[in-house]
Amino acid sequence: MEFVLRKFFARAIERPRSVSEVHAEHAGFVWRLLQRFGVREADREDVLQEVFVVVHQRLHTFDGSAELTTWLYTITRNVAWAWRRRASRRNEELLDELPDRDDPSPSAEATVEERELRRRLDRALDALDLDRRAVFVMLEIDGCSYTEVAAITGVPVGTVSSRLDAAWKDLDRALKRLDAHDQWRAPR
Repeated sequence: MEFVLRKFFARAIERPRSVSEVHAEHAGFVWRLLQRFGVREADREDVLQEVFVVVHQRLHTFDGSAELTTWLYTITRNVAWAWRRRASRRNEELLDELPDRDDPSPSAEATVEERELRRRLDRALDALDLDRRAVFVMLEIDGCSYTEVAAITGVPVGTVSSRLDAAWKDLDRALKRLDAHDQWRAPR
């Protein structure tokens, strides 16, 4: 019984006391998640605010049985999914325009080619399930470890690995569809 009480009190101490504290400690984390989920830069501030409105509404339900970052991941994923759904209904482009590079050394042709490759990758990433997309971006682009991704997403390392594998397969299919679409639209 003493062990259970110690564990309960330890969680009570770790438990956030206010939305302001959660925001101060984890706004950067949520911001990065929104990037990983493909939320446009122009909309990220609004979606971030939506996430913390949900946090405000549900903070009293956080019981410490999961890491706070895992709880925030789930809320952020759901808010990002709803945002993407609303954006697609409005037929908005979900991706930002790629910024011009400051490095003048690449040729104009190389810059255009790189921009096109990034556009294709972004379009393919938009076709992914949000959990698979987040795992792919965290591992392959951000360089996080499997253990870090497992801690953030609240799933076992094996699930992270299977999501990455599925993301690669989905990306391959999406790129093939984009190629077929581009071939069909190409002038003859």
